[in-house]
Amino acid sequence: MQSFRTELENPIVQKDIIELANKIELFQNGKIDEEKFRSLRLARGIYGQRQEGVQMIRIKLPYGKVLSHQLRRISEVSDKYSRSRLHITTRQDIQIHYVDINRTPELWAELERDDVTIREACGNTVRNVTASETAGIDIDEPFDVSPYADAIFKFFLRNSVCQEMGRKFKVSFSASDKDTGLSYMHDLGFIAKIENGVKGFKVMLAGGLGSQPRHADLFYEFLPSDKIIPLMEGVLRVFDRYGERKSRAKARLKFLLKDIGLDAFKQLVEEEQNAIEFKTVTIDDSSYTASTPVNVTAPEVEVKDIEAYNLWKSTNVVPQKQEGYVAIGIKVLLGDFYTDKARLLADLVEQYAAGEIRLSLRQNILIPFVKEDLLPFFYTELAKLGFVEAGYNKAVDITACPGTDTCNLGISSSTGIAEELERVIKAEYPQYLENTDLVIKISGCMNACGQHNMANIGFQGMSIRTKDKLVAPALQVLLGGGNLGNGNAYFADKVVKVPSRRGPEALRRILNDFEEHANGKVFVDYYKEKGEKYFYQLLTDLSNIENLTQEDFIDWGTEKQYVKAIGIGECAGVVIDLIATLFLESDEKIAEAKEAFDNKVYSSAIYEAYRSMVNSAKAILLSENINTNTQAGIISQFDELFVATKKVDLSATFSEIIYQIKVFPPTEQFARNYINAAEQFLKSVRAFREKQVEVKI
Repeated sequence: MQSFRTELENPIVQKDIIELANKIELFQNGKIDEEKFRSLRLARGIYGQRQEGVQMIRIKLPYGKVLSHQLRRISEVSDKYSRSRLHITTRQDIQIHYVDINRTPELWAELERDDVTIREACGNTVRNVTASETAGIDIDEPFDVSPYADAIFKFFLRNSVCQEMGRKFKVSFSASDKDTGLSYMHDLGFIAKIENGVKGFKVMLAGGLGSQPRHADLFYEFLPSDKIIPLMEGVLRVFDRYGERKSRAKARLKFLLKDIGLDAFKQLVEEEQNAIEFKTVTIDDSSYTASTPVNVTAPEVEVKDIEAYNLWKSTNVVPQKQEGYVAIGIKVLLGDFYTDKARLLADLVEQYAAGEIRLSLRQNILIPFVKEDLLPFFYTELAKLGFVEAGYNKAVDITACPGTDTCNLGISSSTGIAEELERVIKAEYPQYLENTDLVIKISGCMNACGQHNMANIGFQGMSIRTKDKLVAPALQVLLGGGNLGNGNAYFADKVVKVPSRRGPEALRRILNDFEEHANGKVFVDYYKEKGEKYFYQLLTDLSNIENLTQEDFIDWGTEKQYVKAIGIGECAGVVIDLIATLFLESDEKIAEAKEAFDNKVYSSAIYEAYRSMVNSAKAILLSENINTNTQAGIISQFDELFVATKKVDLSATFSEIIYQIKVFPPTEQFARNYINAAEQFLKSVRAFREKQVEVKI
């Protein structure tokens, strides 16, 4: 690998990027364990792709806001390092695919020139902070949540408390009680409220999707805005210490809440407050730099197809609270668009709107601050880009993850079936073009990146096996999910599994039945009235696999016979000494603790020292083939197996030493003492390890 150098104004970012380049080289030379390298690159937005030898890069775009110059920069990067395609995710990120990992440090450096990052876009970190795409313009909002989402993003980026958690952590902000930020399915969801003139939030805790969706608990009915950052830090500390680490399937916050209960969790969070440096963090929304619209005169244009224009206005124009302005929704099929159009869009909004776009949770684009008299002009300009398809956020606007196109975990095609279902609705159910009460979502596997289990009608990629052991692509049909607002929702029921090729017929039956019998009810209410068994009977014959045709073995969007292939492996690393690797990491964490101490960031210094001690203890437990699944478990087992038996001689129990982090505030003196304790502990366990090795020799 060639040496890499970057010239950036921010030394922290520059150090990050050079470190990534160095770690890539060490991994390729067999000096870093594969699992450790995977953890590091994921936390830098680099995700292994289904196709061998290339990576997906996820660009982290807090609350979906992208300025014109940033969109142009992202387009340049996609052209140079990828294939000129941009993919909008259901978390308001942009992904680019087919990137050579050796070029990722250079790619990252180019993005950072316009203040765009890939740091912590993947991995066991705080993922992109999402929000209602209408934040700041929403006619129902009590206040703009953008400054608060921005503050959370900045405070926890590179924050030591959330760099190596057991699993990812997701946060959302909803502009109003409509809860368009979907608080109920997030680890922490914030809904804007005002009480007695004080800005704050209703707080939802430990929601999630995946194979076992969980509705978030109500954590606080109202929490003042200056408490949201200390609260989140406490939650992250508890999750980091007590969250599952051995079984990924049980490692999300929702499982910890299920195990210990809300009251016990809240008590643990309160106990952490001693160790948190800032008891309140005032977020000054007046200092937040909001985009402002340009004052331009409307160019005169002639709209040739008035009928199409009026339909577009009825489905794609969103009212704003600012008088004289509207927002324009662009329906982006499957979230995919190309850099040539992205550049033209960036120029358009810079010259005639507010110089920004918003990416939505439904993989679309919203242009805020368009003067109402500019609508005909925008329509004609967007038409040139193919961006005036009617049905923004309507029933015809189907959400889908990439599925088997690029994802390692995809089981069947989600993009292919999504295109076919949209075609069916447009051709056979045109009345749904303006329907906002029907939400259809598709995921290529159980992980629910397409959010299928929160939809009115959802489809999950699966496979089926015949008696002859032939494998065909299939879809699990889920029904009855829905957002009820203000933190309340239903998750969809699994109703029946059908071969993928019968997905369109399943949709037809559901819609035909709904049309005939709903009598004006919204779908979620109609489903609750009829129940799961009713719809099972309606669809069950489609699940029969005794009469499959040749076509049933070919997935949507392909002409080849279906092959179930999950998790195509990434390059294998050379077998190395994992214990030695962990000790080296402990050294690195102590060095980072000292650097933070020198910079007077005592809370980070203390947490890095804590991570070093946990890491060192884990190394010794692994040396005796003892696996643990939580940090708290590592601490207690080390005491039981090594301190109580006097195999490792410490001045006190390991628990007493390490849990000082919960007792003392993050002062300079405590930080100095705690770092010294971490160094002494590492010295003690290294000495024990040396004796172990001598005995084995």
